[in-house]
Amino acid sequence: MGMTLAEKILARASGLERVFPDQIVVARVDLAMSHENADLVRKSFLEIGVDRVWDPSKIVIVFDHRVPAESERTATTHKAVREFVAAQAIEHFYDVGRGGICHQVLPEEGHVRPGMVIVGTDSHTTTHGAFGAFATGIGATEMAGVWTEGALWFKVPATLRVIAEGDFRPWISAKDLILHLIGKLGAAGADYRAVEFDGPAIRRMSVASRMVLSNLAMEMGAKVAFTPVDEILLDYLRPRVAGKLEMIAADPDACYEQVIRLDVGEDLWEPQIACPHAVDRVQPLSALGDVPVHQAVLGSCTNGRLEDLEVAARIVAGRLVHPRTRLIVIPASQRVYREAMRLGYLETLMAAGAMINPPGCGPCVGVHQGILAAGESCVSSTNRNFLGRMGSKDSFVYLASPAVVAASAIAGKLAHPESIVQESAPCLLEV
Repeated sequence: MGMTLAEKILARASGLERVFPDQIVVARVDLAMSHENADLVRKSFLEIGVDRVWDPSKIVIVFDHRVPAESERTATTHKAVREFVAAQAIEHFYDVGRGGICHQVLPEEGHVRPGMVIVGTDSHTTTHGAFGAFATGIGATEMAGVWTEGALWFKVPATLRVIAEGDFRPWISAKDLILHLIGKLGAAGADYRAVEFDGPAIRRMSVASRMVLSNLAMEMGAKVAFTPVDEILLDYLRPRVAGKLEMIAADPDACYEQVIRLDVGEDLWEPQIACPHAVDRVQPLSALGDVPVHQAVLGSCTNGRLEDLEVAARIVAGRLVHPRTRLIVIPASQRVYREAMRLGYLETLMAAGAMINPPGCGPCVGVHQGILAAGESCVSSTNRNFLGRMGSKDSFVYLASPAVVAASAIAGKLAHPESIVQESAPCLLEV
């Protein structure tokens, strides 16, 4: 009997010929990532009493949750981490203005490759499964142990396999697919499982779209989530990663706990919306009626990449954001920001009335860059809509694709993109 992708990677990293679901193994870690919570890791590490981290070349620290510092407390945290980075000679540190959101920065800068074991003190570290890595979130005390020894214990996860066939309908995207699956399986439907996404619909996706699937799989409890390692992925990685890249894959006779099949053309007729206050409260857009939108947020580690900004710019071009609505756009990284600026996407969004924020997580975690007041509703391309997630506990967050976010900003309410692009654009006055 063969092994799944998760089993293969953990077996190799733990020095075993094969592993089985629920087996406990101690695996070598190839990359350890933290953001501002590196300060919590630092404190735990210092308590252990070891002088030096195990390998400063395998630690990556990215400031992204509170950038630039929104308070004196955050500024103090940033300072402490900078001093630790210097003292430990940590090679890969992305300070304010030099990186972006951690899950975007890691692959952009060539830190991720197939077959790696990656741990991060952020729950959406699962994103890097889109690059063939066993990537998962851990706590600060666990990370202090990794910084000390370079290894961590894991329980080998059972694996769910999702086979997606068919062709996406216009305006339907990877975000709609993963929201549909989360709604179908529930918030614990893949609890401590690995998920392998495959099938013709997945293999036609861009790397950016695949990252959406791996990122949001965490919201149905996944420990790790993979998309295929194929030529599309290798074409992305080759300019960024030195050396030979491995075409790692599950064995044809691997054993899966469950196989889920769907046709994206037949099963996804319209955009999917995650309603307040849970990611698995998913409804088709037409079931929601008129929902006013006070704020629309385009960005985050889920949907702040170039293709997301492009589709939004295409929808708002020649139009104006609704008078009662704020459109906030946050590119996922400095690289994305610069390329979107070069291609004119940001100019188009700004002409429509959008505010462009620097790369970061701000409103997604409810700390700054656009939090909500009581009674306000937001449609967002981010990954969580828990009670009080984006500000007031009396606010409401709906999760949707970048296309729906852009269309809703123009309509002032939740809207299908085709309802906007079919309308004639108003004349914009030059000022």
